[in-house]
Amino acid sequence: MQVLSKLPVMTDPNLLVGLETGDDAAVYKLSEDIGLVFTVDFFPPVVDDPFSFGQIAASNALSDVYAMGARPLFALNIVGFPAELPKDILGEILKGGYSKAQEAKCLIAGGHTIDDKEPKYGMAVLGIVKPGEEVTKSGSKPGDKLILTKPLGTGIITTAAKQGQCSPELISSTIELMATLNSNASKCMVEIGVNAATDVTGFGLIGHLCSMMKESGTSATIQLSSVPAIEGVWKHISDGMIPGGSRRNAESSYQRVDWTNINLEQQLFLCDAQTSGGLLISVDKEKSDTLINDLHNNGCEHSVIIGEVKNHTDHLIKVVP
Repeated sequence: MQVLSKLPVMTDPNLLVGLETGDDAAVYKLSEDIGLVFTVDFFPPVVDDPFSFGQIAASNALSDVYAMGARPLFALNIVGFPAELPKDILGEILKGGYSKAQEAKCLIAGGHTIDDKEPKYGMAVLGIVKPGEEVTKSGSKPGDKLILTKPLGTGIITTAAKQGQCSPELISSTIELMATLNSNASKCMVEIGVNAATDVTGFGLIGHLCSMMKESGTSATIQLSSVPAIEGVWKHISDGMIPGGSRRNAESSYQRVDWTNINLEQQLFLCDAQTSGGLLISVDKEKSDTLINDLHNNGCEHSVIIGEVKNHTDHLIKVVP
């Protein structure tokens, strides 16, 4: 946002959601019934297996559309790939992406590839939503319950895997988690009606929640003991398997978060940089239990209430044990 703030602001009456709020995707009104939702995301491999990497990258890109309460229509591949590497590796990456696009009923209509020193893959995704029904970060209200639909720790686990410190079973289950689409979670929140949502990715739970609270003019209290964790995460935190992004997230949080009685390891857990994380949903208290039940009944078994939205205070977030 520091860089974007120096650019001229481009406005249009049909641009319903732009870059100024840092939402997950842009929304452009074509008609009273059709709004286009557009996003792009790509990154280097987070796991060794090319097919799994393709699945994770595609799921991550599609997630931005789901977080807005929209339905993906089609996508374009974005690829950076070293010319000297075997093309079979790229083929597996693309196959992984295609498998997730097919699951999402999202067409892949082409893309663009460049020669790059490090492999990178992702998608530009176009979705659709009825104007006015898009879900943004800015609608959270005091009294809302905060729901998280996937456990935290993918950054820590993938870092441990790169260091050879992670069991094959844990790597496999974490890959499955990252490759899981947020489609069912999105469907549940749209059907019940929620006030705000975002997906949890590189800025970690705390970073994305701070953004939601800032844009909504509210604050939040998070209960650490309620936040779900991938099995094995706490051991790897103790062993120092912390990605640089997670440490930077924690360092940047101190002016915005009340960490009283929360130790550094716990802070790093809540700030862990996620890849293809779950949805963070702000919903009316009266609807929260129903939404949890709907999520559990639709394959989002990790979904749990982790906190509550409050009136705005000096800190955007207070974390309690």
